[in-house]
Amino acid sequence: MDDKKNNDVWERTASVSDGGLRLDKFWGRELSDAGVSRGRVKSWIESGLATVDGKVVTKGKHKLMGHETLRIGAAENEAGDEAPQPMAGDLTALFEDEHMLVVSKPAGLTTHPAPSEQGPTLVNYLLNQWPDIATDISGMDEQRPGIVHRLDKDTSGIMAVARTEAARLKLAADFSERRVHKVYLAIVHGCPAQKQGLIDAPMGRHQTQKTKMDVLEKGGREARSEYRVLWTGPGGLASLVAVRIHTGRTHQIRVHMAHIGHPLVGDGVYGAHENTLWQRRPDSLATLAPRQMLHAWYLSIAHPATGEQITLTENPPDDFCMLLAGLTRECLRVGIVGMPGCGKSALLSLLRGLDQPCFSADESVARLYGPDGDGAAMIRQRFGGAYSREDGSVDKSALFTAMCESEILRREVMDMVHPMVRHECEEFFSAHRDAVVAYAEIPLLLEGGWHTKGDVDCVVGVQCPADKRTGELREKRGLDMETLAIFDSWQWAEKDKLEVCDLVLDNDGGLDDLKGQAEKLMDWVQNRFDARNTEFDDWLNGVWADLADRIDRERTGA
Repeated sequence: MDDKKNNDVWERTASVSDGGLRLDKFWGRELSDAGVSRGRVKSWIESGLATVDGKVVTKGKHKLMGHETLRIGAAENEAGDEAPQPMAGDLTALFEDEHMLVVSKPAGLTTHPAPSEQGPTLVNYLLNQWPDIATDISGMDEQRPGIVHRLDKDTSGIMAVARTEAARLKLAADFSERRVHKVYLAIVHGCPAQKQGLIDAPMGRHQTQKTKMDVLEKGGREARSEYRVLWTGPGGLASLVAVRIHTGRTHQIRVHMAHIGHPLVGDGVYGAHENTLWQRRPDSLATLAPRQMLHAWYLSIAHPATGEQITLTENPPDDFCMLLAGLTRECLRVGIVGMPGCGKSALLSLLRGLDQPCFSADESVARLYGPDGDGAAMIRQRFGGAYSREDGSVDKSALFTAMCESEILRREVMDMVHPMVRHECEEFFSAHRDAVVAYAEIPLLLEGGWHTKGDVDCVVGVQCPADKRTGELREKRGLDMETLAIFDSWQWAEKDKLEVCDLVLDNDGGLDDLKGQAEKLMDWVQNRFDARNTEFDDWLNGVWADLADRIDRERTGA
């Protein structure tokens, strides 16, 4: 079969084996290496630029017999009136040669023009910085020149772009055949129970909201996403997740992460409920997720001309990293413990005088036991008014006597009241999230396991000489020795308490000495807060390189 080309006119002689083949398929096969798509071949045939044995044929479905002389000419590449125009922008090229680009798409930029998005778009910026991709030069589609894959408007990150039609065809085929390795970074609400997993959930259009995608039980197209939790913020509020997509469905990561109950932070479409609650937060986090937190971070793709593997990463943009930093920079939650009468309340009062946010479990119980308190209502409902006053409040003297007489009743009351105190304390910590520290005096914190369940970040103990605690401090509280002994019996021994504490303060002097201990505590907390943030910053600065190395090894099998 001979082969001649002259001024974008190609000539072939059909072989016997070509008999029965459609004309458009024949030329699509023959010109694929020249970077000519089947769609362009079809348009040339329909424009009268193809002949069979010298006769013009305008139908691509024309069947060949074999041995015909075939010619086809290329129409001039002309941009129509609706073609996107160059617009000044500032795109960063991570890779560039005459065949392709790899660029960084900023969040908030649509990939290409559409009826609902005329510009500026990534295509407009590409045409300005790399005018050779325009249709009249490259021969590529005028509306989407160079585009071989897309990112959502509010998704940032790496995108491959073709500079020639031949490169476009090769890159598009690699994406279609799933020969491209893509990894995204996402910040999601909460923390998945499984730290890594494969989400195999077919997708399609939402049945009632056609602008949305959804996981479908029947009729969906294959969609697979592989995720890995890299880090979870304090309290499990949000997590940093790496997601590799094995398929490229529209909104795939957003839909899949929402499907397993952890939508992306900032995603008002697939995480509407969570996003609404987030925006209502009373702290600075409410302003740190203006978009869905998704970043195309890792791309490994074969060069369309040389076949060489090009592997690139791009660290997340500032808004992404600011949210991560904001998640870890919550207040240091300090629990204060000690034996009854050791001076915990006095320390708390001094801290309040130093403008520190403070919570008292005793004050919480007093509110709960008041006439309108939830604790009073629960005790009245459970015990039929046996320990209730006429105004609805708890008769604390009668209840204390009953608790002394019955360990079962004491534990039952504790099981009712402690969760309510814990809830109030959680709300207190949440309300002061933007502070450096928030202090909570919880007498039974250790006994309730708060320190092991992540309810506090550190525990500070107050130590007091026994004679002072059982003497002047007991008398100031109006406790007799028997009552103090009962309170002591309901708690851990002092030695056991102090061994668990991260810091122990001595209350062996007067009030001025205790104030000095309060100031010591504040300095210690500030240093701990700074150290925690520095540790996170160091981790964040190194995590991207470590993750890239891990993914490279997994991809290559090294």
